[in-house]
Amino acid sequence: MKRILALDGGGIRGVFTLEVLVKIEELLREYYAKQDPEKAKSFVLRDHFDFLAGTSTGAIIAACLCWGMPVKKVKELYLREGKKMFAQWSKLKDKLNAKYDPGPISDFLQRIFREEDGKIATLASSQLRNGEKENLLMVVVRNLTTGSAWPLTNNPLAMFNDPNLPDCNTQIPLWQLVRASTAAPVFFPPETITLGETQYVFVDGSITPYSNPALVAALTAILPGYRVNWAPGPENIRVVSVGTIAFSSEVPIGDPKLRLGLLVKQIPNAIMQTLSALLQSTGWQQDYLCRCLGECIFAEKLEGQPLDIEVGNLLAGSLESTLPAGRSWFSYVRYNRTFRKKEMLKILEDNPRLKEIDAVDAIPHLSAIGKAYAEENVKIEHLI
Repeated sequence: MKRILALDGGGIRGVFTLEVLVKIEELLREYYAKQDPEKAKSFVLRDHFDFLAGTSTGAIIAACLCWGMPVKKVKELYLREGKKMFAQWSKLKDKLNAKYDPGPISDFLQRIFREEDGKIATLASSQLRNGEKENLLMVVVRNLTTGSAWPLTNNPLAMFNDPNLPDCNTQIPLWQLVRASTAAPVFFPPETITLGETQYVFVDGSITPYSNPALVAALTAILPGYRVNWAPGPENIRVVSVGTIAFSSEVPIGDPKLRLGLLVKQIPNAIMQTLSALLQSTGWQQDYLCRCLGECIFAEKLEGQPLDIEVGNLLAGSLESTLPAGRSWFSYVRYNRTFRKKEMLKILEDNPRLKEIDAVDAIPHLSAIGKAYAEENVKIEHLI
């Protein structure tokens, strides 16, 4: 079986993702220890997963894991460097371009992604490929210059990864590609990358449809045009998708946020509500499509609230999961924690900024939520 690990965008809420991954790594290490105790001591997630995909904060984590880091080391980096990555500008004029200075996160990524000889690593780095296992890495960015989503991989056979091309994608420095994927508009300035003789401006992959990159990663593995060519089928491909906590964008009747008119004081509410609704809708759709095209082994069951009232949760073995024709392309596991209605209001009352991607003061709470969720929901049978 081929295995894909897909990691959502969500800024500092990636701490939740890391707690789930800590549990995944622990369970898999125990599982492999029964077969080869000595080898299991050095086990990392890229030894189990063949393809690691990430968007925004998920791109940082996926790249670190594909580089060969254990999850606990990545978590330590987040806990130690998290506040530094959201550093205020020192000059007032710079704040007109973005809320935060990209310098600290750029320096952080450049320190990590270097070859053994000290040179800056590119997307073609052999350190991403784990010897004979040849791991795949996907980083999702949005190319503002072309107006399109770019889910870039290190697949040497991909159409735009031909080293004979003057603008070969694998020439991109890995740190710069990951930084581009985290360049959330308003929060961080775009990243300019030169390919051949052309300069492109990139921003956060989360403003593409692939803030949850699970589906695009699975399609990249299966569709012939991407030249990975994995055999489809739930017995052949397992997709494990991990989110960064979801908050409902529902607004109660009478709430002033419902006033989305053109009065000046209403415009900020209108913009934020629209963006929040779009991000939530695309995330929901990606999960929904994965459950339709894949055999969904596990996904969060919201109390009294299925994924969709008409179709249910589409979990394997349930009546609603029986498709009228065809077969599943992959098996699918989705880990995420969703807060709705009263529960959401309560947790935001205690931690008002928990929803924000730059809520560095909420790191301990994000960690606690992730640990509790992982302990209750992550099972070895979901992973093998």
